[in-house]
Amino acid sequence: MKFLVAIFAALAVTLTVWLGGIRVFVIQPIGAIPKGVTAIVVNIRGLNFIDSPDAFCARVGQPNLICRGMSIARVAGEGSVVLRLPYSQTLYDLSGAPDYAAP
Repeated sequence: MKFLVAIFAALAVTLTVWLGGIRVFVIQPIGAIPKGVTAIVVNIRGLNFIDSPDAFCARVGQPNLICRGMSIARVAGEGSVVLRLPYSQTLYDLSGAPDYAAP
């Protein structure tokens, strides 16, 4: 019985986070952001739950500096950053970014 309650609670939290628009946006180390950053953001449409500029640009074409900068500017301009965390290579890998675009 406790197992079913735990599963139900996990599903409820996951659904609430997803519908609430909370996303994890991982910016890999680049010239303007030498250490990289992981940002928890809200109110951004078109992002996966865990996303990065390279993964976003790979879905619409090929990642390049202009597309990366535009996607970072869009997230910063349209969304609200709830929390800034250190860069995480594991989350970056989970974002679906292509291997050739790794820093």
